[in-house]
Amino acid sequence: MRVLVTGGAGYIGSHTSISLLEKGNDVVIVDNLCNSKRLVIDRIEELSGKKVSFYPYDVCNIEKMREIFEGEKIDAVIHFAGLKAVGESVQKPLEYYQNNLGSTLALLQVMQEYNVNNLIFSSSATVYGKPATVPIKEDFPLSTTNPYGTTKLMIERILTDYAEVNTQFNPIILRYFNPVGAHESGRIGEDPKGVPNNLLPYVMQVAIGKLEKVRVWGNDYKTTDGTGERDYIHVVDLAEGHVAVLQLFEQQNCGLNIFNLGSGKGNSVLEIIEVVSKTTGKEIPYEICDRRAGDIDSSFSDCTKIFNELGWKTERTLDEICVSSWKWQQMNPNGYDE
Repeated sequence: MRVLVTGGAGYIGSHTSISLLEKGNDVVIVDNLCNSKRLVIDRIEELSGKKVSFYPYDVCNIEKMREIFEGEKIDAVIHFAGLKAVGESVQKPLEYYQNNLGSTLALLQVMQEYNVNNLIFSSSATVYGKPATVPIKEDFPLSTTNPYGTTKLMIERILTDYAEVNTQFNPIILRYFNPVGAHESGRIGEDPKGVPNNLLPYVMQVAIGKLEKVRVWGNDYKTTDGTGERDYIHVVDLAEGHVAVLQLFEQQNCGLNIFNLGSGKGNSVLEIIEVVSKTTGKEIPYEICDRRAGDIDSSFSDCTKIFNELGWKTERTLDEICVSSWKWQQMNPNGYDE
């Protein structure tokens, strides 16, 4: 299958591109490199031993997207491209709505013009808002607490509405929990701009000495140790989830499908700090701070649906996540800035 990967030089996109190539698919990547580096494409080819077609275009640019679809015989699209920082989305809501919705609408228009009907959309567990119970199932009520999450939910609605009137259209919505870790080679991984927004990269930068200490936001939650619990999934398991759902496109008109992608369990902040300390052999200093507004006790997935229908489940442990993250951090202390 020839797969167009939008945002394919990004963190999840790059790992998914490698998994696609390893399974014998051809990969075409479009990425404007606003959150990634050209070097990533070289490393994808190095690790897979295969060439990819790369276009340094913005998905919002319809003419450029037409150029890709005209020159490449695309069978399916995996849509990662988009702005993704929760905090930044609160500060720049118009930019997030314009980019994330605009790129999706441009992509759908060109897909329609070229009769490409198979789409996997990179959604997020943020669409569940503050769930009343855990584990979280796909049929739970949906709500959002920030513009980033709202763009994901709005795009899900666009795909659902379009699928209702276009019976040839096959959208698969994947709701991720917390992707972490890196490729086992240490050659590709998460390269956050500035101070990391996510816990594990932050703890790793404390371990290597780039940051002073971890701030733990609250220790009075209803969890095993009082700190918030989240569902952490190895990015390679996540990538393999995308490859697993491609098989649905082999059916005629598989239509709309929605799946959670997570580990199915929660790990607390202090658990993460403990495992990173064990993995790295470093003491991880931390400070207990007041709770942040809006944070919830626990959030983790129920992935029964995708296991029952497609046989996918996570294979990698929290220890393996931390080992791969530490290898990436040590080999690339400045990310992709060599």
